[in-house]
Amino acid sequence: LGAALLLLTDCGICPAIKENVHLFLNGTSEEYFEYVKQYKDDPVILENTAKINQCVDSTLTEKDMPHTTTFL
Repeated sequence: LGAALLLLTDCGICPAIKENVHLFLNGTSEEYFEYVKQYKDDPVILENTAKINQCVDSTLTEKDMPHTTTFL
């Protein structure tokens, strides 16, 4: 909910959140990993980031993606 509210407000953080969500849902695992790596250099966080993104990539279907993006 917090991320959705930030997307709707006119704040400086919104473009970063939009890019994060876009790469998470539509980018490759490598693209998302490199994006997160710009902001976090903790190996545990980066490992979990890769695992979560791979899980989403293997769970959501092509049919789910537009609905997920529209919802957010």
